[in-house]
Amino acid sequence: MADINIVQEHHLAPEQARAAAQQVADKLAEQFELTCRWDGDVLRFERSGVNGALTLLPNQAQLQIALGFPISMMADMVKAKVAEKMQKVFVY
Repeated sequence: MADINIVQEHHLAPEQARAAAQQVADKLAEQFELTCRWDGDVLRFERSGVNGALTLLPNQAQLQIALGFPISMMADMVKAKVAEKMQKVFVY
């Protein structure tokens, strides 16, 4: 199992940060067929072999993803793509 942890700083208002988080989740859902749901300020997502959460804090978004085998073999690629998406949507 591989873990991905990404912290992205931002200066967005709470509603803007939530919209940015949803964009990241939508991209992940599209690529990996994930189901997503909000639990307060935490966007949780999962499917067989993948689960994680994107937590919104003031001025920071924290993403944790646990990848099971065989998706863990693509961990570096997944991390790079997700980090790039987070940088774009959490513009500060």
